[in-house]
Amino acid sequence: MTGSALAVLALAPGCSTLTESDLHVHASPARSSPASPSPSSSGTTPVSPSPALTGPAAADLRDPAEVASVDGLLKTRIVVERKKVDLAGRRLWALTYNGQYMPPTLRLRPGDRMDVEFENRLDQHTNLHVHGMHVSPSGNSDNVFLSIAPGKTFHYAYRFPKNLAPGTYWYHPHPDMDSAAQTAGGMSGIIVVDGLERYLPSGLRHLTEHVIALKDFQIVRDRIKTQNLKMGAPTTRTVDGQLNPRITIRPGETQLWRLANIGANIFYKVALKGQKFHVVAQDGFPVNTVYQADSLIIPAGARYDVLVQGGPPGTRLLETLPYNTGKAGNQFPQATLATVRSTGEPMTVQPLPTAFAPAQDLAGARVAARKTITYTENKAGTKFYVNGKRFDMHRIDFRSRLGTVEEWNLRNDTDEVHSFHLHTDDFQVMSINGRPQRNYGFQDTVDIPQRGRMVIRVRFADFAGRTVLHCHVLNHEDLGMMSVLQIDK
Repeated sequence: MTGSALAVLALAPGCSTLTESDLHVHASPARSSPASPSPSSSGTTPVSPSPALTGPAAADLRDPAEVASVDGLLKTRIVVERKKVDLAGRRLWALTYNGQYMPPTLRLRPGDRMDVEFENRLDQHTNLHVHGMHVSPSGNSDNVFLSIAPGKTFHYAYRFPKNLAPGTYWYHPHPDMDSAAQTAGGMSGIIVVDGLERYLPSGLRHLTEHVIALKDFQIVRDRIKTQNLKMGAPTTRTVDGQLNPRITIRPGETQLWRLANIGANIFYKVALKGQKFHVVAQDGFPVNTVYQADSLIIPAGARYDVLVQGGPPGTRLLETLPYNTGKAGNQFPQATLATVRSTGEPMTVQPLPTAFAPAQDLAGARVAARKTITYTENKAGTKFYVNGKRFDMHRIDFRSRLGTVEEWNLRNDTDEVHSFHLHTDDFQVMSINGRPQRNYGFQDTVDIPQRGRMVIRVRFADFAGRTVLHCHVLNHEDLGMMSVLQIDK
């Protein structure tokens, strides 16, 4: 493929230690939150989802196909359509990008451009969001206020800065009131920004790399459920659209895994029994110090790039462990994600780095303004608020100024965990419930504990315009938990 040709997305076959409490706060039992009650695109009456699909490892992991930039340009075409797909041994109706439940990874480098011809063949409005990417929120770039009508084609043009952080990002729809439905229906894929290798020692520059894209779906008859979603309902969790695939690694080998929760709502507590994850990037931002974790809690939208080393010969399960989001939230059970097989000729274990990317720290920055952002919800879990208001795209809720640093006090005045996601700019977590946090690097999606407090600092750089902040449990976002932020020049 050349940079001047349109490529149609298609799926090809084929150190410091953190304790669990440093990562997230646990909670207790649960209720479900309904999604937006908009009409089903399939025209069927809402019914309960079928039980989750399970089964033994059936095939080797197939990483998604890739569409890569050439000479600084990634040019591609995305067709959005409802189509039947082969998924976990079933033929199911899904909402797809170019007819695929797991579309290709878009791969580029800092400073690249990306042009996308985006055709909407659905019977509903949609749009495209490049989650976590530091890029303009205006015009025909990462503008979530755009609405692409059924039957229309739109040209997106992104101009990424040379300081774009290397790591893992993703793309998904962001239409008002329908983000959860369309993402849950299957519309999500991975974006990789190359450049992490520059921070690795020479012995680890040519690692085997795997995308571990975590997507889940609920089933109603012969379709993926998109309306009246219940977060606690049975759901089938897949890796790259596969049910419990095999991941092969040699004893002693080091691999780079890109763990990304690109589903609509649910949480993962990911663990590889008997082994540790060595985190080298979080939310597309390389860490300044590599840290170890036995498990990683990954809310919808969050990503971790980790180094994994092959253990003694044998098999181990990559799984999500039980996790509660609070008495007003949901209880997510254990589930197997993939089977990891350590086999073959042993390799010499390479020492892993400790120091990594250059540190960026806003602790000493001059704070231009302070804001308080409070999450609340009604008792029924059907309406969600930021500072007592539900989302209105025509109202500006917060204003900030380009070139400044602000400190935000995030308050979760509910009995369930909520996530916080900011578009356009990353942020540094300063404290959680009054406890100072070690700075490993910036993030774009974090959890605020139930009845908890978090202090973050945001640096507004490069891009002015209208953007948003919201809970990335998309059920909650669609039901009001989102605000408009205006970044002024």
